Amino acid sequence: MNFHLTIFFLCLSIFAFSQNGAPPTAGARGTAMGNASVAFDDLSGGLANQAALANLETLQAGVFAEQRFLIADLNSFSGLFALPTNSGTFGLSLNYFGFDAYNEQKIGIAYARKFSKKVSVGAQVDYLNTSIEEYGNKGVITFELGLQYELSEELCVGTHIYNPIRTEVNLEENLPTIFKLGAAYTPAENLTVAAEVEKDLEYDARFKMGLEYGFVDALDLRIGIASNPTSLTFGLGLNLKENFFLDFASAYHQVLGFSPSIGIIYRGN
Repeated sequence: MNFHLTIFFLCLSIFAFSQNGAPPTAGARGTAMGNASVAFDDLSGGLANQAALANLETLQAGVFAEQRFLIADLNSFSGLFALPTNSGTFGLSLNYFGFDAYNEQKIGIAYARKFSKKVSVGAQVDYLNTSIEEYGNKGVITFELGLQYELSEELCVGTHIYNPIRTEVNLEENLPTIFKLGAAYTPAENLTVAAEVEKDLEYDARFKMGLEYGFVDALDLRIGIASNPTSLTFGLGLNLKENFFLDFASAYHQVLGFSPSIGIIYRGN
């Protein structure tokens, strides 16, 4: 078969499982809890809702990796750096998905700030680039906005919108516009329950739910579920040292199989 035609069909098959401009998951913690992460108040939450960055009090950084359905060419890598200041928290996020012949890259510059003890707001400007071997590159710019509101010490609600301006990739295709609304409830110090609804303008709504239980001080157990398509998730978090945290997770699709992920986070003093 012609080399260029081979590359075309390979990229087409990868594209079916690609991110297609959609934002990455909230690290391995988010994956393990069904990606019901719009109300998370930690660094991982900053990948799903920039408003979460306003809750950070020290410099933090994290890296995350995922392999979709155990396929070698369906790898996703993310990194997030956050620096709190007296004027708010500044963040830089990077994401790469794919392989040499087809890949997507995303660079995001975020800013988040608390406007009161209960209200946090965040925004991020994104540059996205898609590269297909022998066909070139295409880059676009969009943005995303997020808000979190603490109803009480135990309950936080969050909302987020990605690409509200319907940025065009080409004449026939736009980046996805995605709305999320959810909550995180912490009835006890070692227990968190999260739920979320996500709506892409082009698809039916997804419902997501997750639970995190602190089994011991250094170990968190997590499970979750998501609909449309149905996905079961699970994982754990380990406190390695005072400043380092390691997360493992996997999502399971009943047809396509497992998608394992791992993340490590550093929290400054």
